[in-house]
Amino acid sequence: MFAAEGELPSVPYFAITEDSNHKPNENLIGFWAHDREEVDRIAELVVRYGGTIDSGPWQFPISPTYYAVYFQDPCGNKYEMVHRLN
Repeated sequence: MFAAEGELPSVPYFAITEDSNHKPNENLIGFWAHDREEVDRIAELVVRYGGTIDSGPWQFPISPTYYAVYFQDPCGNKYEMVHRLN
């Protein structure tokens, strides 16, 4: 489950339900980061808690301001954490 800061259930949140056979799909869930340091911090947490880094964290050639990490949770669900200047 991912939630905004504050008390549930009054803040925005969503949860991912595991497939009973632990088979992820091809969806990618993306999150905006406040800054590059937040992207790096999430990458460290992914590794610490058993996830897999697919790519990054680094500056991607999508644009000169696109800094991201792509990763999977231990069940194989795919995510992106990105910081992008406007």
